[in-house]
Amino acid sequence: MKRIQLFEFEDFGWLPDSLRSSMTRLLLIFHRMAGTEKVVTDLTADVLTKVKADHITDLGSGAGGVMPAVVKALNADREMPVRLLLTDLHPNQRSVRLIEAQKLSWMNYHPEPVDATRMETVPGGLKTMIASFHHLPPGMAKQVLQSASEQKQPLLIYEVAENKIPLIAWWLFLPISLALLIIMSLFMTPFCRPLTWQQLVFTYLIPVIPVMYAWDGQASLVRTYTLDDIRELIGEPSQDYVWEIAPAMNAKGRRTGYYIFGCPVV
Repeated sequence: MKRIQLFEFEDFGWLPDSLRSSMTRLLLIFHRMAGTEKVVTDLTADVLTKVKADHITDLGSGAGGVMPAVVKALNADREMPVRLLLTDLHPNQRSVRLIEAQKLSWMNYHPEPVDATRMETVPGGLKTMIASFHHLPPGMAKQVLQSASEQKQPLLIYEVAENKIPLIAWWLFLPISLALLIIMSLFMTPFCRPLTWQQLVFTYLIPVIPVMYAWDGQASLVRTYTLDDIRELIGEPSQDYVWEIAPAMNAKGRRTGYYIFGCPVV
């Protein structure tokens, strides 16, 4: 398996919510720049048609990620809105309150822990994991895939990064990559919403957020499962559950990450 298990600051429980949320806001800016929202919107629309679902349970949502924007875009062209339920194994209660405070009829944040490795306990609908699957170690990642197959639950996984660079090259260019991401975060920060005093102080006065953001961005590259890694995790194909593993394309036909879609055979 090419993927390696490095750490990301975002995974640590001791990281203050204010810093975690600040990094999440930077990630949302990055996803907009990369066109992730549009790619995921098109993927989700196609998958919803295939599984004939009108609601989505997002797994590993963190502070919300791109799925609220994705479902909002989907609902712009629908008479009956798609409903979105955000979930997490360790739900951030501040994020739960912020989402619920919006009082949107089509979106809620489940306040209790939801374990993606036990699909029988996960609320219904299409399950999604957007740019979060790489956080799972191999044992847990395999459990998620196996549980989806065994419980006959439709699952869409999307990863914006692709683990293509040789590991030795990653280590050699790491100082340059970190420096570029740190500089990029300084320019991205003014566009974050909401822009909190913590984000400003810990970006420009005490540059903790740029350093953590840069490291997490680079670590995620080598933590991302390759397509061969995914096939290894899935193992022997099932007769009554099929997997589709393929590159994701943007509107211009350019490769933008990859997706894994599993669904029961009808």
